[in-house]
Amino acid sequence: MITKEDVEYVAGLARLELTEEEKEEFAKTLGDILEYVQRLEDVDTGSVQTTAHILPLINVYREDEVEPSVDRERILANAPDTLNGCFRVPRVI
Repeated sequence: MITKEDVEYVAGLARLELTEEEKEEFAKTLGDILEYVQRLEDVDTGSVQTTAHILPLINVYREDEVEPSVDRERILANAPDTLNGCFRVPRVI
């Protein structure tokens, strides 16, 4: 069962300020949620197949193909500053 103190602790971690009414309401709501989860744990799922996804996964990626790249000089033509065939940018510290 979730107590008001548990709610205060979690609210403190999340840096939330709750009224006394909200603390009591959340304690009841979270307690109800945990009670429902406990009921789900009691369900016999021995005959249910284990799954990671409810839908079958299909790889939608294309095959890798080697293709010619854009010429480096053409790419660097519009760069404001280059050095040794690379973009040159201001130092960021």
